[in-house]
Amino acid sequence: MTTRITRRTALKSAAAAAIAAPLIVRSSVLGADAPSNTLRLASIGTGRMGHGDMQQALHQGLSPKLNARIVAVCDLDSIRAEHAKEVCEKAYASKLGEGKFEPIKTYGDYRELLARKDIDGVTISTSEHWHALIAIAAAKAGKDSYVQKPLTYSINEGKALVKAVRDNKRILQTGSQQRSEVYFRMACELVRNGRLGKLQEIEVVLPTDSGTGKKDPMPVPKNLNYEMWLGPTSDAPYTEHRVHPQKGYGRPGWLQIEQYCLGMITGWGAHMYDICQWGHGDGACELAEMQAKAEFPDRGLFNVHTKFEAEGCYADGVRIKAHSGAAGVRFTGEKGWIWVQRGAIKAENPAVLKEKIKDDEIKLYVSTNHMANFLECMRTRKDPAAPVEAGHRANTLCCITHIAMKLGRKLKWDPAKEQFIGDDEANKRLDYEHRDPWKIA
Repeated sequence: MTTRITRRTALKSAAAAAIAAPLIVRSSVLGADAPSNTLRLASIGTGRMGHGDMQQALHQGLSPKLNARIVAVCDLDSIRAEHAKEVCEKAYASKLGEGKFEPIKTYGDYRELLARKDIDGVTISTSEHWHALIAIAAAKAGKDSYVQKPLTYSINEGKALVKAVRDNKRILQTGSQQRSEVYFRMACELVRNGRLGKLQEIEVVLPTDSGTGKKDPMPVPKNLNYEMWLGPTSDAPYTEHRVHPQKGYGRPGWLQIEQYCLGMITGWGAHMYDICQWGHGDGACELAEMQAKAEFPDRGLFNVHTKFEAEGCYADGVRIKAHSGAAGVRFTGEKGWIWVQRGAIKAENPAVLKEKIKDDEIKLYVSTNHMANFLECMRTRKDPAAPVEAGHRANTLCCITHIAMKLGRKLKWDPAKEQFIGDDEANKRLDYEHRDPWKIA
């Protein structure tokens, strides 16, 4: 396995305004035989999911084989950024010893962080309406990225991100960690190799949102850059339920507000539709049609869907059913079914689960730790378990289902053009109007 890191391109647009970076010579310049060939990482977004992703990168990076260190953190909430810095430095002091690691630099603006030429990769774990903008900027700045799912807020954002990643020859790992869990790979391999006979139907089950958000405006905390948090979305009064708890790392309210996320259809749907894709074939999202209905009850500030039902099919006739319930995926074929969820797998015929995949059969990507896989691929320059296209295809299914929920009618999809057939109203929902200056380039 090579340990050479490719030379990063300069970030032209933001470099002039960026805070000057420390004078550090990167391992990519020194080469594979350098005394220190360490991947240099930064975490953008250090909240509920971001804190976990940051710690995963920290601890996996301590492996001598992976050899990666977090050197910077960025958050629009200065309290969270400082806490992230403390957590990283305390962990490194414990594992490496005091004075044997680089002090962590904190940022409030991701553009200043991305302008640093000495950073190789980033984790991006912000609210969903920011994923695409930051990930595209990271790719153009020459950074590899681990991006929380759903990969983007909209289908058109996903298309733009795929292009940016490939044009700039970057590694991107979508945070669809179920691809690094053995039962999901096992189920998809059995399906792909015909152990159920001809595949007939895939059933996707997702949990349901609940709760009520308070709309009453509140003063913006001094530690939060709220204007930038809104970013590409329209202006809205601050309330704690709109953003995240000011104490602790509880579930943030934005997860239930359509202005920033689409609800469980993308939150958990990105996971389970990804497995749907993996088991079906993992190629282009060859969806033919989709229809759906959903409940949108009055829950104050919270306005994402609650219970839902959806039906559609792929171009090859395989049916897709999705609905609310205990999260998991069921594959049904001529010879029975396989049900898979986190930590469990079962089949109508249990003997199917004991069948071995032969050497001449389809064998899916093997990863046992999603973050470690990302760091390894930063070195090998090979695609990770959940590359940018996989994240985009899964999210495409999610977004199509959501649009069908909102319009309440059957929609026909053209997978080659990535747009709806003969439906201008639906096609207007492929993206949203991004507020200046936060446009998708």
